[in-house]
Amino acid sequence: MKRVVICGLSHRAFNMFIKPLTEDFNDRYMITGLLDIDKKRYILCQERFPSLRGVPFFREDEFDRMVKESRPDIVIVAGRDDTHVTYILKALDHDLDVITEKPMVTTAKDAKIVMDKEAKSKGKVTVTFNYRYNPFHRKIKELILEGKIGKVTSVELSWLIDTYHGASYFKRWNRTRQFSGGLSIHKSTHHFDLVNWWIDQKPKQVFAYGALNYYGKRSQWNPLQDEENRYCGTCQVKDQCHYEARWNPRVERSMVEDDHIQSGQEQSELYSNYRPDACIFDEEIDIEDTYVASVVYDQGALLSYSIQFSAPYEGYRLAINGTNGRIETNEFHVPSRIPFQYPEQTISYYPMFGSKETIEVVKQPGGHGGGDPLLLADLFLGKDPLIHYDISAGAEAGAYSIALGEGMWRSVAEKRPIEIEELFQKERV
Repeated sequence: MKRVVICGLSHRAFNMFIKPLTEDFNDRYMITGLLDIDKKRYILCQERFPSLRGVPFFREDEFDRMVKESRPDIVIVAGRDDTHVTYILKALDHDLDVITEKPMVTTAKDAKIVMDKEAKSKGKVTVTFNYRYNPFHRKIKELILEGKIGKVTSVELSWLIDTYHGASYFKRWNRTRQFSGGLSIHKSTHHFDLVNWWIDQKPKQVFAYGALNYYGKRSQWNPLQDEENRYCGTCQVKDQCHYEARWNPRVERSMVEDDHIQSGQEQSELYSNYRPDACIFDEEIDIEDTYVASVVYDQGALLSYSIQFSAPYEGYRLAINGTNGRIETNEFHVPSRIPFQYPEQTISYYPMFGSKETIEVVKQPGGHGGGDPLLLADLFLGKDPLIHYDISAGAEAGAYSIALGEGMWRSVAEKRPIEIEELFQKERV
Protein backbone atom coordinates (compact mmCIF):
# COMPACT_ATOMS: atom_id res chain seq x y z
CA MET A 1 0.00 0.00 0.00
CA LYS A 2 1.57 3.27 -1.16
CA ARG A 3 1.00 6.43 0.83
CA VAL A 4 -0.02 9.65 -0.94
CA VAL A 5 -0.33 13.28 0.14
CA ILE A 6 -2.18 15.97 -1.83
CA CYS A 7 -0.86 19.55 -2.05
CA GLY A 8 -3.66 21.83 -3.21
CA LEU A 9 -7.29 20.83 -2.68
CA SER A 10 -8.52 22.21 -5.99
CA HIS A 11 -11.46 21.12 -8.10
CA ARG A 12 -8.92 19.29 -10.27
CA ALA A 13 -7.43 17.55 -7.23
CA PHE A 14 -10.88 16.37 -6.16
CA ASN A 15 -11.96 14.92 -9.50
CA MET A 16 -8.72 13.84 -11.13
CA PHE A 17 -6.86 12.41 -8.15
CA ILE A 18 -8.79 12.12 -4.88
CA LYS A 19 -11.92 10.53 -6.37
CA PRO A 20 -10.08 7.73 -8.25
CA LEU A 21 -7.61 7.16 -5.42
CA THR A 22 -10.43 6.68 -2.90
CA GLU A 23 -12.71 4.68 -5.23
CA ASP A 24 -10.74 2.89 -7.96
CA PHE A 25 -7.23 2.46 -6.56
CA ASN A 26 -7.91 2.29 -2.81
CA ASP A 27 -6.55 -1.27 -2.67
CA ARG A 28 -3.13 0.06 -3.71
CA TYR A 29 -2.98 3.64 -2.44
CA MET A 30 -3.90 5.46 0.74
CA ILE A 31 -4.16 9.24 1.16
CA THR A 32 -2.39 10.15 4.39
CA GLY A 33 -2.17 13.95 4.29
CA LEU A 34 -3.96 16.96 2.80
CA LEU A 35 -2.35 20.40 2.41
CA ASP A 36 -3.91 23.67 1.33
CA ILE A 37 -3.79 27.39 1.97
CA ASP A 38 -7.49 27.39 2.89
CA LYS A 39 -9.00 25.15 5.59
CA LYS A 40 -12.44 25.54 4.00
CA ARG A 41 -11.22 23.36 1.16
CA TYR A 42 -10.23 20.67 3.67
CA ILE A 43 -13.70 20.73 5.20
CA LEU A 44 -15.29 20.46 1.74
CA CYS A 45 -12.93 17.62 0.85
CA GLN A 46 -14.05 15.63 3.89
CA GLU A 47 -17.70 16.29 3.04
CA ARG A 48 -17.27 15.00 -0.51
CA PHE A 49 -15.05 12.08 0.43
CA PRO A 50 -16.16 10.72 3.81
CA SER A 51 -13.40 8.10 3.76
CA LEU A 52 -10.90 10.95 4.24
CA ARG A 53 -12.38 12.07 7.55
CA GLY A 54 -9.58 11.88 10.01
CA VAL A 55 -6.84 12.37 7.43
CA PRO A 56 -4.74 15.23 8.87
CA PHE A 57 -4.74 18.71 7.36
CA PHE A 58 -1.61 20.80 6.95
CA ARG A 59 -1.16 24.50 6.17
CA GLU A 60 0.86 25.63 3.17
CA ASP A 61 3.98 26.20 5.30
CA GLU A 62 3.81 22.77 7.00
CA PHE A 63 5.10 20.55 4.21
CA ASP A 64 8.05 19.20 6.20
CA ARG A 65 5.81 18.35 9.15
CA MET A 66 3.38 16.64 6.77
CA VAL A 67 6.16 14.46 5.36
CA LYS A 68 7.33 13.53 8.86
CA GLU A 69 3.85 12.65 10.13
CA SER A 70 2.17 11.30 6.95
CA ARG A 71 5.23 9.40 5.63
CA PRO A 72 4.24 9.61 1.95
CA ASP A 73 5.70 7.73 -0.99
CA ILE A 74 4.13 10.10 -3.53
CA VAL A 75 3.33 13.83 -3.44
CA ILE A 76 0.53 15.00 -5.74
CA VAL A 77 0.70 18.73 -6.57
CA ALA A 78 -2.59 20.19 -7.82
CA GLY A 79 -2.98 23.67 -6.36
CA ARG A 80 -2.75 27.09 -7.98
CA ASP A 81 -0.05 27.09 -10.66
CA ASP A 82 2.39 29.42 -8.88
CA THR A 83 2.45 27.14 -5.81
CA HIS A 84 3.63 24.06 -7.72
CA VAL A 85 7.33 24.86 -7.63
CA THR A 86 7.46 25.08 -3.83
CA TYR A 87 6.02 21.62 -3.22
CA ILE A 88 7.83 19.94 -6.12
CA LEU A 89 11.19 21.13 -4.82
CA LYS A 90 10.39 20.21 -1.22
CA ALA A 91 9.25 16.74 -2.27
CA LEU A 92 12.46 16.18 -4.23
CA ASP A 93 14.46 17.35 -1.19
CA HIS A 94 12.82 14.44 0.65
CA ASP A 95 13.57 12.03 -2.27
CA LEU A 96 9.86 11.60 -2.94
CA ASP A 97 8.15 10.97 -6.28
CA VAL A 98 5.98 13.83 -7.53
CA ILE A 99 2.87 13.81 -9.69
CA THR A 100 2.06 17.37 -10.70
CA GLU A 101 -0.70 19.01 -12.66
CA LYS A 102 0.35 20.95 -15.72
CA PRO A 103 1.88 23.42 -16.01
CA MET A 104 4.65 21.97 -13.88
CA VAL A 105 5.66 25.50 -12.83
CA THR A 106 5.02 28.97 -14.29
CA THR A 107 8.49 30.09 -15.44
CA ALA A 108 11.31 28.51 -17.41
CA LYS A 109 13.77 29.51 -14.68
CA ASP A 110 11.80 27.52 -12.10
CA ALA A 111 11.51 24.63 -14.56
CA LYS A 112 15.31 24.54 -14.81
CA ILE A 113 15.56 24.52 -11.00
CA VAL A 114 13.17 21.54 -10.88
CA MET A 115 15.19 19.63 -13.49
CA ASP A 116 18.43 20.30 -11.62
CA LYS A 117 16.87 19.29 -8.30
CA GLU A 118 15.42 16.10 -9.78
CA ALA A 119 18.86 15.12 -11.10
CA LYS A 120 20.19 15.14 -7.51
CA SER A 121 17.16 13.46 -5.94
CA LYS A 122 15.96 9.88 -5.73
CA GLY A 123 12.50 11.23 -6.51
CA LYS A 124 10.98 11.51 -9.99
CA VAL A 125 8.64 14.17 -11.41
CA THR A 126 5.68 13.17 -13.60
CA VAL A 127 3.60 15.87 -15.31
CA THR A 128 -0.01 14.92 -16.04
CA PHE A 129 -0.30 15.84 -19.71
CA ASN A 130 -3.52 13.90 -20.17
CA TYR A 131 -4.03 15.06 -23.76
CA ARG A 132 -1.20 12.75 -24.84
CA TYR A 133 -3.48 9.84 -23.92
CA ASN A 134 -6.37 10.94 -26.16
CA PRO A 135 -6.85 8.11 -28.73
CA PHE A 136 -6.57 10.49 -31.70
CA HIS A 137 -3.37 11.96 -30.34
CA ARG A 138 -1.87 8.52 -29.71
CA LYS A 139 -2.78 7.47 -33.26
CA ILE A 140 -1.03 10.54 -34.67
CA LYS A 141 2.06 9.66 -32.64
CA GLU A 142 1.93 6.10 -33.99
CA LEU A 143 1.62 7.28 -37.60
CA ILE A 144 4.71 9.44 -37.17
CA LEU A 145 6.64 6.63 -35.47
CA GLU A 146 5.71 4.31 -38.34
CA GLY A 147 7.33 6.75 -40.76
CA LYS A 148 4.09 7.44 -42.62
CA ILE A 149 5.01 11.08 -43.26
CA GLY A 150 8.80 10.70 -43.12
CA LYS A 151 10.81 13.45 -41.47
CA VAL A 152 8.52 16.07 -39.94
CA THR A 153 9.02 19.47 -41.58
CA SER A 154 6.21 21.63 -40.23
CA VAL A 155 3.14 21.66 -37.99
CA GLU A 156 0.04 23.84 -38.30
CA LEU A 157 -2.05 24.02 -35.12
CA SER A 158 -4.96 26.43 -34.61
CA TRP A 159 -6.86 26.16 -31.32
CA LEU A 160 -10.18 27.76 -30.34
CA ILE A 161 -11.54 28.07 -26.80
CA ASP A 162 -15.24 28.86 -26.68
CA THR A 163 -16.90 31.74 -24.83
CA TYR A 164 -17.86 29.49 -21.90
CA HIS A 165 -14.46 27.94 -21.27
CA GLY A 166 -12.50 31.02 -22.27
CA ALA A 167 -14.42 33.36 -20.01
CA SER A 168 -13.93 31.01 -17.05
CA TYR A 169 -10.20 31.75 -17.03
CA PHE A 170 -10.86 35.47 -16.76
CA LYS A 171 -13.19 35.04 -13.77
CA ARG A 172 -10.55 33.31 -11.68
CA TRP A 173 -6.93 33.60 -10.57
CA ASN A 174 -5.76 32.51 -14.05
CA ARG A 175 -6.31 36.06 -15.28
CA THR A 176 -3.10 37.39 -13.74
CA ARG A 177 0.39 36.40 -14.85
CA GLN A 178 1.53 36.39 -11.23
CA PHE A 179 -0.54 33.30 -10.48
CA SER A 180 -0.79 31.46 -13.83
CA GLY A 181 2.09 32.67 -15.96
CA GLY A 182 -0.60 33.71 -18.46
CA LEU A 183 -2.66 31.43 -20.64
CA SER A 184 0.28 30.84 -22.97
CA ILE A 185 1.60 28.78 -20.05
CA HIS A 186 -1.49 27.64 -18.17
CA LYS A 187 -3.31 26.44 -21.30
CA SER A 188 -0.94 26.41 -24.26
CA THR A 189 1.55 24.12 -22.51
CA HIS A 190 -1.01 21.38 -23.21
CA HIS A 191 -0.70 22.07 -26.92
CA PHE A 192 3.03 22.68 -27.01
CA ASP A 193 3.67 19.43 -25.17
CA LEU A 194 1.60 17.56 -27.73
CA VAL A 195 3.61 18.99 -30.63
CA ASN A 196 6.95 18.45 -28.85
CA TRP A 197 5.95 14.84 -28.11
CA TRP A 198 4.55 14.10 -31.56
CA ILE A 199 7.63 15.27 -33.46
CA ASP A 200 10.21 14.40 -30.76
CA GLN A 201 12.03 17.71 -31.12
CA LYS A 202 12.79 20.58 -28.74
CA PRO A 203 11.71 24.17 -29.43
CA LYS A 204 14.63 26.46 -30.18
CA GLN A 205 13.17 29.91 -30.91
CA VAL A 206 9.72 31.54 -30.88
CA PHE A 207 8.35 34.78 -32.29
CA ALA A 208 4.78 35.77 -31.44
CA TYR A 209 2.11 38.43 -31.57
CA GLY A 210 -0.63 38.66 -28.97
CA ALA A 211 -3.31 40.93 -27.56
CA LEU A 212 -6.17 41.27 -25.09
CA ASN A 213 -9.12 41.57 -27.47
CA TYR A 214 -12.18 40.10 -25.79
CA TYR A 215 -11.79 40.57 -22.03
CA GLY A 216 -10.60 43.38 -19.76
CA LYS A 217 -12.01 46.86 -19.17
CA ARG A 218 -11.70 48.07 -22.75
CA SER A 219 -13.50 45.11 -24.33
CA GLN A 220 -16.26 46.07 -26.75
CA TRP A 221 -18.44 43.55 -24.89
CA ASN A 222 -18.11 45.31 -21.50
CA PRO A 223 -21.61 46.63 -20.67
CA LEU A 224 -20.35 49.12 -18.05
CA GLN A 225 -16.80 50.37 -18.52
CA ASP A 226 -16.88 52.89 -15.68
CA GLU A 227 -17.34 50.33 -12.89
CA GLU A 228 -14.85 47.83 -11.47
CA ASN A 229 -14.87 44.86 -9.09
CA ARG A 230 -18.17 43.35 -10.19
CA TYR A 231 -19.08 39.69 -9.65
CA CYS A 232 -21.36 37.59 -11.84
CA GLY A 233 -23.45 36.47 -8.88
CA THR A 234 -24.33 40.02 -7.82
CA CYS A 235 -23.81 42.03 -11.02
CA GLN A 236 -26.44 44.69 -11.72
CA VAL A 237 -25.82 44.72 -15.47
CA LYS A 238 -25.57 40.99 -16.20
CA ASP A 239 -28.73 41.18 -18.33
CA GLN A 240 -26.64 43.28 -20.72
CA CYS A 241 -23.66 40.89 -20.75
CA HIS A 242 -23.47 38.71 -23.87
CA TYR A 243 -21.22 36.15 -22.16
CA GLU A 244 -23.67 35.72 -19.28
CA ALA A 245 -26.67 35.58 -21.62
CA ARG A 246 -25.07 32.97 -23.91
CA TRP A 247 -24.68 30.40 -21.14
CA ASN A 248 -27.24 31.52 -18.54
CA PRO A 249 -30.51 32.53 -20.23
CA ARG A 250 -32.69 35.00 -18.30
CA VAL A 251 -35.38 32.42 -17.55
CA GLU A 252 -32.83 29.99 -16.13
CA ARG A 253 -31.15 32.74 -14.12
CA SER A 254 -34.43 33.72 -12.51
CA MET A 255 -35.14 30.07 -11.67
CA VAL A 256 -31.70 29.74 -10.07
CA GLU A 257 -32.28 32.84 -7.96
CA ASP A 258 -35.79 31.75 -6.97
CA ASP A 259 -34.72 28.23 -6.03
CA HIS A 260 -31.51 29.35 -4.28
CA ILE A 261 -29.44 26.99 -6.40
CA GLN A 262 -25.72 27.57 -5.90
CA SER A 263 -24.72 30.86 -7.51
CA GLY A 264 -21.29 32.37 -8.04
CA GLN A 265 -21.71 34.25 -4.78
CA GLU A 266 -22.60 31.04 -2.92
CA GLN A 267 -19.66 29.25 -4.52
CA SER A 268 -17.42 31.79 -2.81
CA GLU A 269 -18.45 30.20 0.49
CA LEU A 270 -16.19 27.29 -0.51
CA TYR A 271 -13.15 29.58 -0.26
CA SER A 272 -11.72 32.19 2.10
CA ASN A 273 -11.18 35.66 0.62
CA TYR A 274 -11.69 34.45 -2.95
CA ARG A 275 -14.53 34.41 -5.46
CA PRO A 276 -14.43 32.40 -8.70
CA ASP A 277 -16.97 34.65 -10.44
CA ALA A 278 -15.05 37.91 -10.82
CA CYS A 279 -15.97 40.13 -13.76
CA ILE A 280 -14.27 39.22 -17.02
CA PHE A 281 -14.00 42.95 -17.80
CA ASP A 282 -11.92 43.97 -14.78
CA GLU A 283 -8.94 46.29 -15.08
CA GLU A 284 -6.60 43.91 -13.23
CA ILE A 285 -6.53 41.40 -16.10
CA ASP A 286 -2.94 41.55 -17.36
CA ILE A 287 -2.68 38.63 -19.80
CA GLU A 288 -3.48 38.08 -23.46
CA ASP A 289 -6.48 36.23 -24.89
CA THR A 290 -5.20 35.96 -28.49
CA TYR A 291 -1.89 34.62 -29.82
CA VAL A 292 -0.22 33.81 -33.11
CA ALA A 293 3.28 32.30 -32.95
CA SER A 294 6.02 30.82 -35.13
CA VAL A 295 8.42 28.29 -33.62
CA VAL A 296 11.68 26.79 -34.87
CA TYR A 297 12.73 23.38 -33.51
CA ASP A 298 16.22 22.03 -32.93
CA GLN A 299 15.96 19.47 -35.74
CA GLY A 300 14.52 21.91 -38.27
CA ALA A 301 10.76 21.48 -37.90
CA LEU A 302 8.59 24.62 -37.91
CA LEU A 303 5.38 25.24 -35.93
CA SER A 304 2.66 27.73 -36.81
CA TYR A 305 0.41 28.08 -33.74
CA SER A 306 -2.59 30.23 -32.90
CA ILE A 307 -5.11 30.30 -30.09
CA GLN A 308 -7.97 32.54 -29.07
CA PHE A 309 -9.98 32.35 -25.87
CA SER A 310 -13.33 33.68 -27.07
CA ALA A 311 -14.68 31.66 -29.99
CA PRO A 312 -18.14 30.47 -31.13
CA TYR A 313 -17.09 26.84 -30.59
CA GLU A 314 -14.22 24.87 -29.07
CA GLY A 315 -11.80 22.66 -30.95
CA TYR A 316 -8.69 22.65 -33.12
CA ARG A 317 -7.38 22.22 -36.64
CA LEU A 318 -4.12 20.32 -37.04
CA ALA A 319 -1.84 19.43 -39.94
CA ILE A 320 1.57 17.79 -39.71
CA ASN A 321 3.73 17.85 -42.85
CA GLY A 322 6.64 15.54 -43.58
CA THR A 323 8.93 14.55 -46.40
CA ASN A 324 6.64 11.60 -47.24
CA GLY A 325 3.19 13.11 -46.70
CA ARG A 326 0.73 14.96 -44.49
CA ILE A 327 -1.61 14.21 -41.56
CA GLU A 328 -4.74 16.30 -40.96
CA THR A 329 -7.48 16.25 -38.32
CA ASN A 330 -10.13 18.63 -37.00
CA GLU A 331 -11.70 18.32 -33.57
CA PHE A 332 -14.93 19.92 -32.38
CA HIS A 333 -14.72 19.76 -28.61
CA VAL A 334 -17.53 19.64 -26.00
CA PRO A 335 -20.48 18.72 -28.26
CA SER A 336 -23.03 19.93 -25.71
CA ARG A 337 -21.78 23.49 -26.26
CA ILE A 338 -21.83 23.47 -30.08
CA PRO A 339 -25.12 24.90 -31.45
CA PHE A 340 -24.72 23.57 -35.01
CA GLN A 341 -24.00 20.36 -36.87
CA TYR A 342 -20.37 19.31 -37.12
CA PRO A 343 -18.49 16.33 -38.58
CA GLU A 344 -17.15 13.46 -36.51
CA GLN A 345 -13.41 13.61 -36.01
CA THR A 346 -11.26 11.41 -38.22
CA ILE A 347 -7.59 11.49 -39.24
CA SER A 348 -6.70 12.03 -42.90
CA TYR A 349 -3.38 10.72 -44.20
CA TYR A 350 -2.11 12.03 -47.52
CA PRO A 351 0.99 10.24 -48.86
CA MET A 352 3.20 12.45 -50.99
CA PHE A 353 2.38 10.30 -54.03
CA GLY A 354 -0.69 8.12 -53.63
CA SER A 355 -4.27 7.96 -52.41
CA LYS A 356 -5.72 9.62 -49.34
CA GLU A 357 -6.51 7.39 -46.36
CA THR A 358 -9.21 8.19 -43.79
CA ILE A 359 -8.55 6.68 -40.38
CA GLU A 360 -11.43 6.01 -37.98
CA VAL A 361 -10.13 5.97 -34.41
CA VAL A 362 -11.72 3.84 -31.68
CA LYS A 363 -13.10 6.29 -29.13
CA GLN A 364 -12.84 5.78 -25.40
CA PRO A 365 -14.94 7.12 -22.50
CA GLY A 366 -13.63 9.61 -19.98
CA GLY A 367 -12.40 13.18 -19.76
CA HIS A 368 -10.13 14.79 -22.36
CA GLY A 369 -11.41 12.51 -25.11
CA GLY A 370 -10.81 9.37 -23.08
CA GLY A 371 -7.33 10.41 -22.04
CA ASP A 372 -7.92 10.80 -18.31
CA PRO A 373 -8.64 7.11 -17.48
CA LEU A 374 -5.58 5.96 -19.45
CA LEU A 375 -3.39 8.53 -17.71
CA LEU A 376 -4.65 7.41 -14.31
CA ALA A 377 -3.95 3.78 -15.17
CA ASP A 378 -0.38 4.67 -16.17
CA LEU A 379 0.10 6.69 -12.97
CA PHE A 380 -1.34 4.19 -10.52
CA LEU A 381 -1.05 0.79 -12.24
CA GLY A 382 2.15 1.24 -14.22
CA LYS A 383 2.98 1.56 -17.90
CA ASP A 384 0.64 -0.26 -20.29
CA PRO A 385 2.65 -3.24 -21.66
CA LEU A 386 0.66 -3.15 -24.92
CA ILE A 387 1.90 0.37 -25.81
CA HIS A 388 5.45 0.24 -27.15
CA TYR A 389 6.26 3.96 -26.88
CA ASP A 390 6.44 6.33 -23.92
CA ILE A 391 3.43 8.52 -23.18
CA SER A 392 4.22 9.63 -19.64
CA ALA A 393 5.78 13.10 -19.39
CA GLY A 394 8.65 14.00 -17.08
CA ALA A 395 10.25 17.20 -15.84
CA GLU A 396 12.06 17.91 -19.10
CA ALA A 397 8.85 17.71 -21.12
CA GLY A 398 7.16 19.98 -18.60
CA ALA A 399 10.06 22.43 -18.78
CA TYR A 400 10.14 22.81 -22.57
CA SER A 401 6.38 23.30 -22.80
CA ILE A 402 6.65 26.05 -20.17
CA ALA A 403 9.66 27.69 -21.81
CA LEU A 404 7.80 27.85 -25.12
CA GLY A 405 4.76 29.38 -23.39
CA GLU A 406 6.92 31.93 -21.59
CA GLY A 407 8.81 32.66 -24.79
CA MET A 408 5.50 33.37 -26.50
CA TRP A 409 4.30 35.99 -24.04
CA ARG A 410 7.77 37.52 -23.72
CA SER A 411 8.01 37.81 -27.49
CA VAL A 412 4.72 39.72 -27.46
CA ALA A 413 5.94 42.01 -24.67
CA GLU A 414 9.46 42.56 -26.01
CA LYS A 415 8.60 42.53 -29.74
CA ARG A 416 11.46 40.21 -30.68
CA PRO A 417 12.25 36.52 -31.20
CA ILE A 418 13.00 34.64 -27.96
CA GLU A 419 15.66 31.95 -27.66
CA ILE A 420 14.26 29.08 -25.57
CA GLU A 421 17.53 28.04 -23.93
CA GLU A 422 18.11 31.62 -22.73
CA LEU A 423 14.88 31.47 -20.73
CA PHE A 424 16.22 28.66 -18.56
CA GLN A 425 18.91 31.06 -17.35
CA LYS A 426 16.72 34.18 -17.11
CA GLU A 427 16.20 35.82 -13.73
CA ARG A 428 12.64 35.61 -12.44
CA VAL A 429 10.53 38.72 -13.09
